[in-house]
Amino acid sequence: MGLASLLMLTLLAAEPAKPTAEELRFFETAVRPVLVEHCHKCHGEKKQWSNFRLDSRDAILKGGDFGPGLVPGKPEESLLIKAIRQTDEDLKMPKEGKLTERQIADLVKWVDMGAPFPAASAVAGRKRDPNHWAFQPAKEPAVPLVKGDVATSNPLDNFILAKLQASGLGLTSPADKRTLIRRLSFDLTGLPPSPEDIATFLADDSPDATDRLIDRLLASPSYGEKWGRHWLDVARYADSNGLDENVAHGNAWRYRDYVVTAINEDRPYDRFLTEQLAGDLLSVETEDERQRNLVATGFLAIGPKVLAEVDQAKMQMDIVDEQIDTVGRALLGLTLGCARCHDHKFDPIQTADYYGLAGVFKSTKTMENYTKVAKWNENPLWDLAPKMPGDTEPPTAMGVTEDKIIDVAINIRGNPQKLGEVALRHVPPVVRGPQTPQFTPMESGRRELAQWMTDTKNPLTSRVMVNRIWRWHFGQGLVKSTDNFGLLGEKPTHPELLDWLSLRFTDGGWSVKKMHRLMLSSSTWQQDSTPHAPREENQLAERDENYGRMKVRRLEAEEVRDSLLAVSGQVDSTMGGSLLKIKNRGYFFDHTSKDLTDYTSRRRSLYLPVVRNNVYDVFALLDYPDAAIPSGDRATTTVPTQALLMLNSDLVMQSAAALAERLLSEPGNDEDRLRKLSVVVYGRESSAAEVTGNLDFLKAVDKSLIASVPDEKVRRQKAWGVMCHTVIAANEFIYVK
Repeated sequence: MGLASLLMLTLLAAEPAKPTAEELRFFETAVRPVLVEHCHKCHGEKKQWSNFRLDSRDAILKGGDFGPGLVPGKPEESLLIKAIRQTDEDLKMPKEGKLTERQIADLVKWVDMGAPFPAASAVAGRKRDPNHWAFQPAKEPAVPLVKGDVATSNPLDNFILAKLQASGLGLTSPADKRTLIRRLSFDLTGLPPSPEDIATFLADDSPDATDRLIDRLLASPSYGEKWGRHWLDVARYADSNGLDENVAHGNAWRYRDYVVTAINEDRPYDRFLTEQLAGDLLSVETEDERQRNLVATGFLAIGPKVLAEVDQAKMQMDIVDEQIDTVGRALLGLTLGCARCHDHKFDPIQTADYYGLAGVFKSTKTMENYTKVAKWNENPLWDLAPKMPGDTEPPTAMGVTEDKIIDVAINIRGNPQKLGEVALRHVPPVVRGPQTPQFTPMESGRRELAQWMTDTKNPLTSRVMVNRIWRWHFGQGLVKSTDNFGLLGEKPTHPELLDWLSLRFTDGGWSVKKMHRLMLSSSTWQQDSTPHAPREENQLAERDENYGRMKVRRLEAEEVRDSLLAVSGQVDSTMGGSLLKIKNRGYFFDHTSKDLTDYTSRRRSLYLPVVRNNVYDVFALLDYPDAAIPSGDRATTTVPTQALLMLNSDLVMQSAAALAERLLSEPGNDEDRLRKLSVVVYGRESSAAEVTGNLDFLKAVDKSLIASVPDEKVRRQKAWGVMCHTVIAANEFIYVK
């Protein structure tokens, strides 16, 4: 390797990784305010004591008279951390006094995560642009014309095909029926199709066979479990608090079950959203509906909280901040939380706009108290609510209700002890289209906020949701940054299609199931995953970017576990309730919670406890999202530990043994069983060569066990267990074409 190549590799190795959205949020909410308030007056644009600036990452790394300011990832070696800890008599900063322990801990965490710092150049020329596409109302676009005699299933395809044709490409050939039923089954239920379902679909030659299969899967209770899990990612659902006091959210399961039921019923999205923001304020006709709405407000309550914060005013504003940030990212695709301490650095959202929303949530009772280990509010549900063993006073659900109605003064630099002008409750004026809500002194304003969000003229709410649905079906969103439609987010690849879908969503009564049917019935979604023209190999990236074929995807963590249980005949289809063995507000401890939290249940993964700070190891290895923040996307990594999981975990080996027992209990010979094995696990027939090879493999395994397992029946069971383990450990089991 030449000197130039070595130099290039060195430079690439030194290049910092692009900060994640959560890392940037942490910087904006926990780090920048400290730097601005305590550091920039001496180490900023106007003054640079010791030739040291702290207002950009490059300046901090460059350092000053005493050397570099920090070493990314190594707080113990960083000058900045030594200075704020004030352990060195010659280096104590800031001069006016020591930072709080929390501020020091935040700066240490920031350095430890690599000192992420937003680059202003990332949005050069677009900074705080009020005419940014996402803030403008959706307009009905003309459906594009396509060239040639090309059959499309619905207008959605025209938007995709027109852009492909502009690059000399077209849609790939349709997928075969075996591929379609496996893809549909996982997309809508999170489970593999049964051999019986496959046979029925293959035998149905009617032109609407696929449409009827879609309808059948949408009517399955498993649909709500699969798509409820998607929403729970967005809602940052967990069964424990995390952070400083990792206590049990013993009643959070009621919110989870509410989500599953609402999605199975196809509750209109505008109503679904309104219940979660303001369910306690809505008029109802029945007691059951009232209780449902109270449970729905768990959306605002289940976020992580620092429950032992000694500064009660700060704790209250931190909780308000978490709610504003969640509502912004989850429902509007905006990083509203970045405006807590200063005007948003990139989007046209002022600090006054942030505190205009803060008044809404500070007028909302989220906490029962803020003393010692603070307690969150729980709404009583009386006798109609399902009870769990051990329930006693009536059952309750995490949720919010009204508090003292107040408009909040701007917290200067985010400090609740330094107050500026009062910001009357209002919504960000940059969002064009919906009528501005009028907040009254009689209510918090959550109901008015929900009405503003679900106004059909709001340009964000419907766009964000249809983009989420698209991402969960196609592997990436039309806007790739699913939780950020602001200036730092990605531009839509097909803006006209996004608007067209958004308008179809609201015109269709905000029905998520109708949106599924529209997307899944398209020729675009029903494409094969393999391009039909080998000469296009050099255009695969462009084809993938523009949806010119379906992407192969790996199953999500829950789908892997549920599939193992399903193919081995072990899955327990019981719905609802809690598997948490720790009482409400009971403590989890990182080193003992594995003994207290049981993951051996054979129920679907949706019902396993989600313990912040200690996620189930099977899920952690398979890219389970951070349950502390809204997440409309999931990463897909490929690391050696995932292969080791499939080879060595008790879950996989027990599933293989159960699958072997299932096959051996059925009539037929070994060739029949091997053919059945392929259909059960992969959804396809075995080739003759596969059957022959697997028969030889079975004989070889049986022979190798003779000495250690003389009993023929036991040996046969073990050999089939090895055979099944080999099949489910293969990539074909955990990937969908």
